[in-house]
Order: sequence, then C-alpha cells, then structure tokens
Amino acid sequence: MFSKITTGSIHGIRCVLTQVEVDIAKTMPAFDMVGMLSGEVREAKERVRVALKNSGIRIPPVHITVNLSPANIRKEGTAYDLPIALGILVSLGHVPAEYTENICVIGELGLNGEVKPVKGVLPIVREAADNGFKTCILPMDNISEGTVIENIQIVGVNDFLQVLDFFSSPKTENTQYITSKKRPDRYADIFWNALLKSDDFKDIIGQESCKRAALIAAAGFHHLLISGPPGAGKTMIAKRIPGILPPLTMEESLDVSSIYSVSGLLDKNNSLITARPFLSPHHTTTAAALAGGGIVPKPGIFSLSHRGVLFLDELPEFSKECIEAMRQPLEEKKIQIARTQGTFCYPADFMLVAAANPCPCGFYPDRNRCHCSEREVRRYQNKISGPIRDRIDLNVTAEMVDIKALNSKNGSQSSADMRSLVMNARKKQKIRFQGTGLQFNSDIPAREIRRYCLLGEEEKKYMEQIFYMMNLSARSYHKILKVARTIADIDDEENITVKHLGEAVCYRVQEDNAYAG
Repeated sequence: MFSKITTGSIHGIRCVLTQVEVDIAKTMPAFDMVGMLSGEVREAKERVRVALKNSGIRIPPVHITVNLSPANIRKEGTAYDLPIALGILVSLGHVPAEYTENICVIGELGLNGEVKPVKGVLPIVREAADNGFKTCILPMDNISEGTVIENIQIVGVNDFLQVLDFFSSPKTENTQYITSKKRPDRYADIFWNALLKSDDFKDIIGQESCKRAALIAAAGFHHLLISGPPGAGKTMIAKRIPGILPPLTMEESLDVSSIYSVSGLLDKNNSLITARPFLSPHHTTTAAALAGGGIVPKPGIFSLSHRGVLFLDELPEFSKECIEAMRQPLEEKKIQIARTQGTFCYPADFMLVAAANPCPCGFYPDRNRCHCSEREVRRYQNKISGPIRDRIDLNVTAEMVDIKALNSKNGSQSSADMRSLVMNARKKQKIRFQGTGLQFNSDIPAREIRRYCLLGEEEKKYMEQIFYMMNLSARSYHKILKVARTIADIDDEENITVKHLGEAVCYRVQEDNAYAG
C-alpha cells in the first residue's frame, strides 16, 4: 500500500515542502530509502524501526520503500524520522490516509519513541501555512517556534504514542494535543520594548560629529566607519546604534528568526527575534565563520546580522580574507556560497559599523605620541582595500575628549531624541518607497538614483566639481547622493540642497587620507 506524508526540507535557509512517499510490498523483507539523502537521513530507518518496536507497534516482514521527493534536493537533518514512521503506519493501515491530509509533520525520533526537537521548524511551518496546510505536528520543544505563525494549527507531541493518539479519532474531533496560540495582542509593543533596553547615547561625552554620523547611518541604514585613537569612544557609539534604529517589523522579525531557526540558535522559550541583531565578532574570526561554511553551508555572521548591525572592532586587525569577504554582502545584501550540492544564497542585509585605529599604536597623526614609521602607517591603513572603503557610506573621526568636556555638566543628545529624528526620516522613506520593496535610502539601486535623488542645476554643478576634484567612482558618487537624501530627510526637507551634499561629501574619505581625518 502507498502513502504520502508532507514535511519540509531546508535548502540553505529556504524551505521546500517535501513528500515522504512510503510503499509497502509483501515481498522479501527490506527497508530502502532514496531521494538524495545525507548520512543522518539514511540512518532514519534504524531509528524508526526501533522506535516503532519500543512503542508497541509490530512491523510485519515486508519490503518498505521510502522516497523523499523532490529527489533533486539533498536532504539533511533528522526531521524526517516522524513523517517516515507515520507514513509506514498509514501504509500498514493503522492510520486512515484521509486523516493525514493537509497536515505537515516534523520531528526526530529517539529509540524509545521520544519525539526530539529539530532545527529549522519556523521556516517550515511558515512555508506550510503559506501553502494552505491547516495543521502541523511538531516536537513539544519546538512548539514556541510553530505558534509564531498564524493561520495554522500546531500540535505538540512528546512521543510517538501521542501521535497515534492524535490520529485515533477524526482530526476534526481530536483537540487534546492542539497547542493554544500564545501570541501577544500587539507585537509592536514587544519590538519597542526590546528597542528601549539598548544603551543610551546620552552617556557619551562629546563626539558630536560621530553622533551625527551615527544618526545619519541609522536613518538611512548606511555603512559607517569610525576611526580614531584608543579610548575615544568608538565602541560605545557603535553599541548604541541599534537603540536608535527603527524597531523590527513583523515580516523582518520572521525573516531574522528563520535564519536563527535554521542555525539552531533560537531559544525554545523565546522563538521570535524581537530586537535587531547586533553581532561583534572577534578579529580572529575566520572568513568561513563570517560568510557561512560547511559541506552544506550554514548561515554565517553576515546572515545572522541580517536587518541588524554588524560591528567589526579594530577592522584592520581582521585578516584580508575576512575583509574582502564583505564585498558581495555590502553591495548585493546577500551572500552566495557554491558547493557540489548546489549554490546556497543567504540574506545578508546588515548595517556595517566598523571601528579602526589610524595606525598600529593608534595615535597617528599625533607625532608626540605616535612612533610608527610612515611605512607602518601606510601598511596598516592599506589593510582595508579601496573597494571595501568605497562601499562604506560614512567615514568619521573620533577625537580624544579633554578633561573639561568630561567634567562638563552639559547634557548630551539622548537616544530617544536621536530615535525621534530617525523615525521621522524613516516615515518619509516609507512613503517614498511604498510598493517598491525598498525600505531605506541605502537600498536605492543605481538605476533609480535619478528618481529618488533628484538634483537641481546648482546641485548638479556642485557634484560635477566634487566628482572631478575627489576623483570619485560611480559607486562613491551614488553613495554621496544616497547619504544626502537621508540628511535631507532628517532635516525634513523634500529636495536635496548643496548643504546636504556638502555634508555628505565630508563623510567621504579620499584614499590617500583614509584615517588622518
């Protein structure tokens, strides 16, 4: 007898609904599995066989054939155990086939019949709901991920006997294991509460130019490089930027949470990422850890920073391989990794915030304190290549704060004040990009620059002079216009003026003066 159970396969971070096809024939006893399977998936037949035995279910001497379709996608993980076991019972006649219609099944089986948690539940349930499935059976430890998704009924089970109990009566009558939806009434409140827990900019004394650059970067989701001597406050500024970014939307939260689900990094008690990610890897991190790696690549730090902030402290100390690995995500907002099993594409739309010393000792160009040779300074600065520097929208220098400023009682601009300006600028961008798929000014593609960054005759002449004077690339030219668009939004002005362009130009650092200020 033939049966078919629906489950999900994770390919990169993309979910593909998979059909577990089971056929039982009364021929020579065997248990065959096909469908481009990894080692742990092939081992499922042993786990399923023993789990059914220990659950009191006898499998007669028959030939069992299991196919995981589509067969052209490699199957990884242990989430296929439960649907395979259920498919066998349907083929044996223990469970009516009509009871399994419109049901997605996910879970690993222990040898004693226990249903264990698996990775990637959130994107699978999300895909199932989008395809009209009404019910999803999950391990009990994964139900918090499942209940995040609306319009689908979640059934949490601890062992295989509970699965049998669920199917012992028509699915319309059995509600014993259905998990109630524990969704908050207002997700927006949760996102705002997560935002308000961030450190406050009012704790930073001085550094007004850096704060201004951070404000612009947050308003337009631009990349930012802060240079300056040790102890000037570069790291403090970077850590406070998530607190002035707009709160996550529900769609953004689901996208980020799906990445963390596939990576196995979601807390079972808190399965929705409510705050924008802030990742700060050490400079000894490898390029594979940043981009993602493995025989079947898993999301790396670039992808885990999606829709959040990636802070690289002491940027020149990172290996050249790590720095150059940022080229694609900074430009295309995604990372592609090729393997023999195929090409995997991961989202990597993060805001890069980097901090750097101007030289190995950190005090150049103060020759009273810096004893590095010109050659050492140049070698250190050249660790950040021209193409990477060209992709960074804003460059700013953090100066040392003197004792008078530290002892001053004058208040500093708070995160709440800066956040208000960012949100007002964000509202203008939301209206501007409505229906286009764009969110921030930094997202504007080159082909749309003239549409969204329209310049008057005076502004065109000014930028023409700047283009030749600074020997700008086309990318640098477009980045200046995008930053100027954001500055105009912050100033609540509809048109980009020379004033906005002039400030944006100040944040572009020429290659021969990368850190000197």
